[in-house]
Amino acid sequence: MENIIMSNVILKTLETGVFGLDGGSMFGVVPKALWAKTYTEPDEENRIPLSARVLYIEFDNRKILVDTGNGTKYNEKLQKIYKIDIDKSDISNVLTKINLKPDEITDVILTHLHFDHCGGSTIRIEGNIVPSFPNAKYFVQKEQWDWAMTPTEKDAGSFIKDDFVPLFENGKVTFLEGKTTFADFIEIIPMFGHTPAMQTVKVNLGSQIYYFAADLIPTSAHLNLPYILAFDNFPLTTLKEKKEILSQAIEEDWVIIFEHDAFLPAGRIGFKDGKYYVREKVVLY
Repeated sequence: MENIIMSNVILKTLETGVFGLDGGSMFGVVPKALWAKTYTEPDEENRIPLSARVLYIEFDNRKILVDTGNGTKYNEKLQKIYKIDIDKSDISNVLTKINLKPDEITDVILTHLHFDHCGGSTIRIEGNIVPSFPNAKYFVQKEQWDWAMTPTEKDAGSFIKDDFVPLFENGKVTFLEGKTTFADFIEIIPMFGHTPAMQTVKVNLGSQIYYFAADLIPTSAHLNLPYILAFDNFPLTTLKEKKEILSQAIEEDWVIIFEHDAFLPAGRIGFKDGKYYVREKVVLY
């Protein structure tokens, strides 16, 4: 395990529960016989377990979350479809375990606006949907916001407007445009294969670079270049982006954080016989 407390920076991953999505959707054109061996066998409904892992960064007086998990606003039908445990998906309960309250969070970086990444950004209180973190600014790429507001028929089901529209209505959204230096050591890098202007987050602590890959590389199995989500709108763009990021990760020995891997939270990457793989497991706590 790596206890990240360097230069007044605390960096750790937080677990907001495991949910289930169709394995075929998670691996696209790759046959089940291959992805089931590389990741895990699916359940009787062909769902695989996926983590809703978020990243927590603290420095000076800033307390930052990168993504917010699924949240708790699901009815019984959706809870069953996605195998969501509402108690575990409640990010306020997760924060309590590290002695934080929701009103202490100062910033939330949303990689994109799919429900499994931003569902915890809002909460239902007495019938009203309000920001989960009342004192935080929420950062999202403007191009992603525009896409989420008018998605295509292909990906409309991934966007639930109750997850993010109330943020705007309450004046909590700050729009970003393109690559951004969020702090001296935090760089936001948009990607365009999965959904337009999905934000990935690179944290450079000098001696080590950590990369929150979001849905570019959602699990360690997706280090395999052909393993690309069927959800991706532009899969060939994803392929190009993966090649570029993994090349840098090898060259500079990054730790890649896998947002959705239910078995392996992060790792240092190796390359052998034409394939990328996790050569060293990393746990941030």
